[in-house]
Amino acid sequence: MREIRIFNDVQDLAREAADLFVWLGGQAISGKGLFRVALAGGSTPRAIHAMLAGPVFAGQLDWRRVEFYFGDERCVPPEHAESNYGMAATTLFQPLQISSEKISRMAGEAGDPAQAARDYETLLRAQFGCPAPGWPRFDLVLLGMGDDGHTASLFPGTAALQERQRLVVANQSPRGIPNRLTFTAPLINQALVVLFLVSGAAKARVAQTVLEGRDVDSTRFPARLVRPEQGRLLWFLDGAAAAELTTAKQQVVSHEE
Repeated sequence: MREIRIFNDVQDLAREAADLFVWLGGQAISGKGLFRVALAGGSTPRAIHAMLAGPVFAGQLDWRRVEFYFGDERCVPPEHAESNYGMAATTLFQPLQISSEKISRMAGEAGDPAQAARDYETLLRAQFGCPAPGWPRFDLVLLGMGDDGHTASLFPGTAALQERQRLVVANQSPRGIPNRLTFTAPLINQALVVLFLVSGAAKARVAQTVLEGRDVDSTRFPARLVRPEQGRLLWFLDGAAAAELTTAKQQVVSHEE
């Protein structure tokens, strides 16, 4: 089931996403003692991190029982300005004093991206106790979407879109930092909850295509590959990103489900 929520602005979106994050975390911790989440990069997740680390939400979750992973990473050192880990460390991990033992980052600085991808896959299988050909199942995967329809580091027309067995692969970006590490679509689709976070007018046209288009080629718009097999798919958009939607209806996310 796909659920779409539209918010006035990024702050409203971030507040609701943070609320959902802590609710899902509480449910997972109550049920199995652990909440496993894969983070995304970008400006919208930065706003959510600020909410989670702020006075309203910081005390609502037992952060000692949260494990953090990354859905993708640029092949740069962790202190680099464009490192997804570096952003999360500054905006979330340090303010909440998250133990390094609870953070599994992708080694973007490794000299061989393909080997770094294999190493992260090995780590995931060990952490989840999930040998091949099984699939780890995250409690929550956070995703963004670019104005070209990419998500994580799954870019239009790239080889990573065809991967059906690997958990993590190296991939190439057509702009910015070229070398990337990324979750594959099949891994994302195992998650209990996948939450897209989309903001800004630059995303409006592609959001309309991805959410409402018919017979859309997923190799041109990789966000269309995200279809959780047994989980929930949620899209949180601000008003600017949702400006061109015509048929999608807002659906209230029920925290009692």
